[in-house]
Amino acid sequence: MKYEGMEPGVFLDRPNRFIAHVELDGATVVCHVKNTGRCRELLVPGAPVFIQRAVAPGRKTAWDLISVRKGGRLINIDSAAPNRVFAEWLKSGGLLPVPELIRPECRHGDSRFDFYLEFDGRPVFAEVKGVTLEEDGIVRFPDAPTLRGTKHLRGLAECVREGYGAMAVFLIQMRGVRYLEPNRATDPAFADALRAARDAGVHLLALDCDVTEDSLTARDEVELRC
Repeated sequence: MKYEGMEPGVFLDRPNRFIAHVELDGATVVCHVKNTGRCRELLVPGAPVFIQRAVAPGRKTAWDLISVRKGGRLINIDSAAPNRVFAEWLKSGGLLPVPELIRPECRHGDSRFDFYLEFDGRPVFAEVKGVTLEEDGIVRFPDAPTLRGTKHLRGLAECVREGYGAMAVFLIQMRGVRYLEPNRATDPAFADALRAARDAGVHLLALDCDVTEDSLTARDEVELRC
């Protein structure tokens, strides 16, 4: 996916989870943080960032914070991007066969999943999670406890028991990582649910991404250890 209206800046602070202050051309601008996760290891004072000028009328902030540089790695933190990037990857033939139907936001049971897909007529539910937490090349999810994420995994396992296909997709919003694992120290319930989903027959998929100042593109499968 492509971003328009991007500008480089320097992160200053994050007074709350929705707002960041960024230095742009010597002035301080207020940006909407498009990620409600903690991002503590990323959003540190002085970090180079890229922000996007907002165009929606009635906005309280004129900018969105899209990506941040951590060492030599540019990491996209836009939590709205993974679904769009995964859909683009599917349509480009990333997963064969290419699904003949890609329908976003579909409910099954008491869960709403990101996608309903059909592969040669077989129905598959898919849930996509964006991953931004990295340490020494190891990426982990989640970076904060997620009751919703655990519920999604249990719902996907139930889909399999009912005869549907099910996928849990982790879109790693960076390149050059070693492997992905659940963040058991932060959310042991999610880690247990991920292993149970795998054992129930849910297909687990982790993909890394090429990240530039104005784009995010899914690339290669990454080992997932659970």
